[in-house]
Amino acid sequence: MLEIHGLTIDYGDQVALRDVSLAVAPGEVVALIGPNGAGKSTLIRGISGILGIRSGRVRFGNQDLTALSNAERARILGVVPQARQVGGAFTVAQTVLLGRTAHMNWLGQARPEDHATALWAMQQTAITHLAERRNAELSGGEQQRVLLARALAQRTPVLLLDEPTNHLDLRHQISFLSLVRDLTHRKNLAVMMAMHDLNQVSTYADRVALLVDGELIALGAPGEVLTAEHISAAYQTPVQVIPHPEYQTPLILPRREGD
Repeated sequence: MLEIHGLTIDYGDQVALRDVSLAVAPGEVVALIGPNGAGKSTLIRGISGILGIRSGRVRFGNQDLTALSNAERARILGVVPQARQVGGAFTVAQTVLLGRTAHMNWLGQARPEDHATALWAMQQTAITHLAERRNAELSGGEQQRVLLARALAQRTPVLLLDEPTNHLDLRHQISFLSLVRDLTHRKNLAVMMAMHDLNQVSTYADRVALLVDGELIALGAPGEVLTAEHISAAYQTPVQVIPHPEYQTPLILPRREGD
């Protein structure tokens, strides 16, 4: 289980994240939601070691991730950034193989098992036919799958995804989120994902963490967190929440002015 205890992170003299504690179990997708600037990306960057932390601990099992080297952490955490961070000059196969860096020898040489794992990751994300294409030639949805494959190639038990469906059209959003959810449950991964679309959160997340101004306001199942009271207050926008007519999951609808 990935456990975050009392995490506090500063940006200069500003507190960006304040005393946040939560856990992600294997086989579970936890969605991070909240308005812009709430601390979603800050939390993911703090867990992954990109940002330093003022106080708190991040643990996986009996390991304190804040005390590990980058290479050691990369064997536990796979990070999927937004698609615009893909190196355009690399081929898909080269990009996915980069996920094996932490497992290579001190010369950085890829072994047969590294190539086999990269191929497995491309098969899992249905991008083997793109292996020799350069990233600059890919669509946004294809690039996002490449980044997911690179993270899967790390063979880590934890995945962190930072708003991975930004800039994707609806078809690619649904395809990507369905793939992540399927892999989470099939491979028993612990997944934390920052998301904006609350109705997609309702559909694809097992639990939801609501952040506002760097603080954890609510944590629980979608039906417990995605309420009109929580969402209206957090986003300062009046909404109504009704049961989805088919799935009975929360369906968030904005209220029109004057209603």
